[in-house]
Order: sequence, then structure tokens, then C-alpha cells
Amino acid sequence: MFDHRELSSPVAAIKDAYAPNAIILDVESDFETIPPAIAEGLGIFVESVTPSSYPTDWLPSDAPSPLIQYAGSEFTIGMPGDGTVTWTRQTTPPTILIKQRAAGTPTQFLEFLIAEAIVQIDTGVPEHFLPFFESAYTELDSAVPLGPAEVYQLAVALYDAWVGLQTRPTFNSLDETHPELYTAWHDAGNRLNDRLEELPGAVARGETGFADATEYACSAIKHDLELPTPFTALDTQAFLEYDAEYAVRWGRKTFEKLDESESLD
Repeated sequence: MFDHRELSSPVAAIKDAYAPNAIILDVESDFETIPPAIAEGLGIFVESVTPSSYPTDWLPSDAPSPLIQYAGSEFTIGMPGDGTVTWTRQTTPPTILIKQRAAGTPTQFLEFLIAEAIVQIDTGVPEHFLPFFESAYTELDSAVPLGPAEVYQLAVALYDAWVGLQTRPTFNSLDETHPELYTAWHDAGNRLNDRLEELPGAVARGETGFADATEYACSAIKHDLELPTPFTALDTQAFLEYDAEYAVRWGRKTFEKLDESESLD
């Protein structure tokens, strides 16, 4: 199920600099969540496994079932929205997992994704939005008029933006030391740029859901792109400092303004 990943020279250099002890493994299948019995197989690659669990009162009553499982005591690796590369600190040392679908990912972009996971581990951020939001997740659920799946998607996006604010200075600094990874980071941002200006209008016209638009905009934050209103308020030092509290306030105020705009039409 798992096998050690052979790293290119640029990625190996990033690993040595930012997370030298991390274990990087290929996974033989795609997954959203690895079944606990299989996840326990990580034990042969790491020193120890310590499954995380979280208070049930952090969850709304209608929380999606994967989130309920993640908060529980079972060893849960991977969640919806994680992407091709995911990582965990439930192992010592931390483990980065590369899904089978990576085989179809362009090499340069995949190397950026692996390097991004390495840098994320170095920042010390939690591995998922639930320990980021903690009890504020129920506040987010109450603050925005969205269904459980969309609130989950919104939380993933806001967490990713907060993490991206912390990782992008590192990638911005790689221009001379690791130009291959800098170019991959820059090119990934360029692929997002074209749609950014259209997002507010697409949401207003009902062509794009609010959670989808937020996910797109928050992906752009980690690439240091210029965002349209209301997403500019997420690209701020205040978000870094006040994290989940700020994210909830942003969601509440954004929907209040959307309601005001609709009432004027």
C-alpha cells in the first residue's frame, strides 16, 4: 500500500531545509480517507502513531460523516478536499502521502505539491481545518446560510488560505535558490489568474456557488495573486493574527453584504 518516494534534487533540498525528518510515501491507490486498518500500516515506516481526536461539540449537528469520523478516535488519514498530496502529524515523524492519481500529474506541478506539503509541515500549522477552527466551526456554520457540505468546503478553503499566507513567502524566495520550484509555484498561480476577476459577478449571477468561488480565491492566495472583493479581506495580516475568529467574521459580514445587495435589486 505504501512505498518510499524517490525525490528529485530540488525537492530533496527543500525537504532537507524544512522538514528533514518527514517520511514521504507513495500510496498505491487514490483515497479521500484511508481505512484505519490500512492506515495502521504506516507504523512500519515511522517511529510511532498517535491518532488524533477532537471534541464532538466542535461539530454542528449536521456535520458531514467524514468529519464526524475524523473527529473520532479512529486513526483517520486524508479527508475530502485534501488534493493529490496530503500529510499528517499523527505519525512521528510527520508523513507526506502521495496518492496514486499523481501518476497523471505533470512532473513540475507534482514536485511543487510535494514541496508545498514539506513547507506546510515546517510552519507548524494543524493538518486539517477542524483543529484550526476548533469550536469556531460551529460559529461558521451558524454565520453562513449554506448546507453542511458547502460549509465544509468553505472551511477547507479558509483554512487553505490561512496556511497559504504562511507558505507563500517561502516560495517567493526560491527564485534564485530553487528556480524549478519557484517556476512551478508561479505557473500554478498563472492558471488561476484568468477567472479571479470574474468570481464576484459569477456568484451574483448564480453561475458559481459561494463556496466554489471562495475555494478558487483561497487557492490564489498562496500564489500571491491579486484578489477581487470580498476575497481581498482574506489576504491580510489580520487573518494571520486572528485566524479562525477572523474567518468566521469574514463569512458573516460577506453574507450580510450579499443580502443587502439582493434587497436593493
